[in-house]
Amino acid sequence: MGTDRERRVALLHYWLLTMRGGERVFAELCRMFPGADVYTHACNRDRIVPEITEHPIYESLIARLPGARKMCQCYLPLMPSAQRRWDFSGYSLIVSSESGPVKGIRKPAGCRHICYCHTPMRYVWDMYEEYFRRASLPGRVAMRLFRGPMRRYDLKSAECVDQFVANSHFVAERIRRIYGRESQVVYPPVDTDFFGGGQERERNFFLLAGQLTGYKRPDLVVRAFSRLNERLVVAGAGEELPRLRALAGPNVEFVVSPDDEELRDLYTGARALIFPGIEDFGIVPVEAQAAGCPVIAFRGGGAQESVVERRTGLFFDEPSPESLLEAVEEFRSCRFSAEELRENAARFSREQFRERMRRIIDGDGDGGGR
Repeated sequence: MGTDRERRVALLHYWLLTMRGGERVFAELCRMFPGADVYTHACNRDRIVPEITEHPIYESLIARLPGARKMCQCYLPLMPSAQRRWDFSGYSLIVSSESGPVKGIRKPAGCRHICYCHTPMRYVWDMYEEYFRRASLPGRVAMRLFRGPMRRYDLKSAECVDQFVANSHFVAERIRRIYGRESQVVYPPVDTDFFGGGQERERNFFLLAGQLTGYKRPDLVVRAFSRLNERLVVAGAGEELPRLRALAGPNVEFVVSPDDEELRDLYTGARALIFPGIEDFGIVPVEAQAAGCPVIAFRGGGAQESVVERRTGLFFDEPSPESLLEAVEEFRSCRFSAEELRENAARFSREQFRERMRRIIDGDGDGGGR
């Protein structure tokens, strides 16, 4: 293929409402292609980094609907038809950053479509029951009505992709099982230089960090530590926050919506990060390791690819407070090397991401995500 200057590039992301893991990956793609156009269903520019907003951004008709720039996902069933209006004539490369419907675009002849897949849509596949259980009554009705059509659309949209890139081997297995497609693995970019550059301090608490939502199981950690005489700091925000406050004992503290510098300070002061959920990859454990903080993680999902057992952390095997407490007890007798933690985190740096994605985009074979 031609150089970036010779080819016209479109970058796609399902919606750009806030900066979470998927949007940080997308920002790195925007850095890789400074001349690319961005397509998304709705963009909240006030909450998105300049690396994205400096690009020309084309929204779909969804952005004109009430509340779309706050709760775009409510219009999920309308997105397949809305994005059909996008015209990709003249583009030679499309890179979609995807865990929704946006990969099902119409691409012109001769254009190559690479999909960086964070996961097939959880809310219609593997985690449907979890999302259904936590939805409101209108939400449940909508999920029942649209699950079948959205599944059929999602399967059909996979045919629009020339090459899948998965963010972990865990997700690569989902892509194989659901879409019947093989994928190369490129781990998400983590700003390991930033998180590794904090001021070292006394480590005197355990840390739970990230989005406080049900499927990530923050309640498991708060329940467990409310039985201990150990300080726990819960850093994050989400719909589970009021419930967690009600569950918390006097040894549990909350830091709501910390920025990156506050989070880095917490990593450098924590004895260990507790990571209780099953995630597609999980950037938080890598950030912690970059800061020299070991991880106690549930044995499932992408954490098994970023945490090296007994070298950079420990695992617990059952999603229960009792199993977590056993791991905490074992952790007390373990010693971890900050240098080894940082060396392991370096596997997931922004530079590694760019190098591996570039090899795939340029057609040089495997991205090297091992």
